[in-house]
Parts: sequence; structure tokens; C-alpha cells
Amino acid sequence: MYSISERSKRTKVKVPTVRYYEGMGLMPEAERTEGNQRRYDKTGLERLSFIRHARDLGFSIEAISSLIELQEHPDKSCEAANEIATSQLAHVREKIKRLKTLEQELSRIAKGCHGGGVSEDCYVLASLADHGLCDREH
Repeated sequence: MYSISERSKRTKVKVPTVRYYEGMGLMPEAERTEGNQRRYDKTGLERLSFIRHARDLGFSIEAISSLIELQEHPDKSCEAANEIATSQLAHVREKIKRLKTLEQELSRIAKGCHGGGVSEDCYVLASLADHGLCDREH
């Protein structure tokens, strides 16, 4: 059995986040000692590690909840899990596309700076003040 602080250290999930996950229903309620301290078993530790890894990969709480639901019903097809993962992949690819556009625009703005004084038509400040100076929508 693990205390909440031991669990936090092992999974690198902060204590308030553990409580948040419990409140969201992602984690089962912990057993309590006579002193009302939470105690977790190995299964709870594995669940928290699962959630942490899924969050690191950018999955939403809703997606993680759906994945846990699937995990608790091993008789179901893993096709639904694959659909959730594929959806997350599409989301990440879209984010990368937006970030590349931002990178290009920021690079263009930075190259426009000629090192003069701020009061002398600073291209960076002018570009931030006037969205019309951008090459494309971002």
C-alpha cells in the first residue's frame, strides 16, 4: 500500500493532481487508514501511471476516461482505443502544422529587424501592432 505522497513521487504526479483525478472519477477512491490517510494499492499506482503517460501524449481527460472504460472491459474490441489514438494523432499533426506556420511568421518578423532604435520604426513592434503586416493567417 502506498500513501498519496509515495504515489506522487513514484509517478511524478503532484498530490493535488492525484486528488483532481480522483475527483474526476479517473482514479478509484482510495482506501483510508484509521487516521483518514489515503492508501493505494499497486493497481491504483498503475492506473495513475497510465493517466500520466496519456496526459504526456496530450490526450484529453475525456479521451483518457474513454480509454479507461475500454481497459475495464477487456472483452471489447480495441478498435475504439485505436480510434481515440488516431484522433489524438490528427490533433497533434494539426497543432504541428499551426506551429510551423507560427515559426515561419516569427522568423520573417525577426529577420525584418535591422537593429535600430525602438523609436525608429521597429519592425518587430510594428508587426505585432498590425496583423495586416503578416504574410498569412496564423
